[in-house]
Amino acid sequence: MKTHRSSSLTLAAQRHAILNRRHFLRGLGACLALPALETLRPVELFAADAKAASATGAPLRMAFVYFPNGAIQSAWWPNGEGQNFELARTMQSLAPVKDQVQILGGLDHVNATPGPDGAGDHARASGTFLTGVRVKKTAGADIHAGISIDQVVANQVGHLTRFPSLELTCDAVRKSGNCDSGYSCAYQYNLAWRSPTQPVAPEPNPRLLFERLFGAGAPGERKESLSRRQQQQRSILDFVLDDARELQRKLTSRDKQKLDEYLGSVREIEQRIERTERFGAAPDPAVETPAGIPASFEEYTQIMFDMMILAFQTDSTRVATFLLANEGSNRPFTEIGIAEGHHYLTHHRNKQDMMDKVAEIDLWYMKQFAKFLQKMEQTKDVDGQSLLHNSMIVYGSGNADGNRHTHVNLPVILAGAGGGTMNPGRFVKFSSTPMSNLLLSMADRMGVGGVERLGDSTGRLAGI
Repeated sequence: MKTHRSSSLTLAAQRHAILNRRHFLRGLGACLALPALETLRPVELFAADAKAASATGAPLRMAFVYFPNGAIQSAWWPNGEGQNFELARTMQSLAPVKDQVQILGGLDHVNATPGPDGAGDHARASGTFLTGVRVKKTAGADIHAGISIDQVVANQVGHLTRFPSLELTCDAVRKSGNCDSGYSCAYQYNLAWRSPTQPVAPEPNPRLLFERLFGAGAPGERKESLSRRQQQQRSILDFVLDDARELQRKLTSRDKQKLDEYLGSVREIEQRIERTERFGAAPDPAVETPAGIPASFEEYTQIMFDMMILAFQTDSTRVATFLLANEGSNRPFTEIGIAEGHHYLTHHRNKQDMMDKVAEIDLWYMKQFAKFLQKMEQTKDVDGQSLLHNSMIVYGSGNADGNRHTHVNLPVILAGAGGGTMNPGRFVKFSSTPMSNLLLSMADRMGVGGVERLGDSTGRLAGI
């Protein structure tokens, strides 16, 4: 019996008198957004809306990747300054993309410091990271932070994409409870805040994230179509390959190659998720591992990074946050021979063996981020530049020294060229400057207007 298929390629209704930027291949219960193709998406189409676009008209993306518990300072900061700098040990894996990153020193979040609120530095560190405000010390329902910069931007550019923003995590999802000295868990387990009282919960399950990005219909319909695909053991792509073949006949040779590579990458990701669900290592009997989440933390982070790349490549969103682990995470790293918890080790009291282990964990996280940046650099955008060139990716922590719980001179990296508006390949030292200034400067480049202040900002961060 032949499966009914909808039309090969549909274009959404015109918006602002130009072709809609999103093109889809549709099949039974599946909707696959295409990568940027010059045949279907001429660069001049982007010029009609200057928001979240580079000078060439290609989409401009912004993302924030958070790692917990600060960093060993001596292994983090480079030697030298400006373009003449040498990567320290923690950043060695960034060498292949050194010319695409800026290491930013001297950025502070003073609203994360104790002040009259006493203990609770981990909650304040992550709660302040993208808001710049001093979060309210409460473990009850009366949480109060501030709207985060990603949501400020999403409110103005989110209409350009299927999803205004995308929130990811490789940790649990919590919005309540007492997690840090009288602070709600909401501060540590959420980076994005839609309003001062409403965090945006991140998605921890790569299977559900994939279906959210590429499944068609209402949530109930997506669930039904997913069930049918699982029962039939068929990939989403099996429903749209005929449409893809018909489309390929209309493409230039370069676009055909890009479409082939893209379809292959989507299939690979789905196959990796399926393998994890079927053949993953047996979970700890005391902790049930949800379906779709790999037992390997490294595979987990890489799948989620790949999801972000696909979301940017398909222009499904231009704003994303990724919480690698909650601030204060005490996860052991047995995969690299470290049995003690991360948070425990950061209180090393200058004991060298403990500091060495924390530095190894810092290095592990950096390796995952470096792999992501290299994939971004290798993925071409609609204007011929790389996705990384047309992006601004912040990697950092709201804690500087995890042993002393400091929040000045934060470990922050800014990757990408912002579509040509930034000058990567440098180590830039600022002097006791609010990190909120950096966030405002990024929002400006996304075409966001009317935002004079964010948290404790004192202006824009010049010289990036």
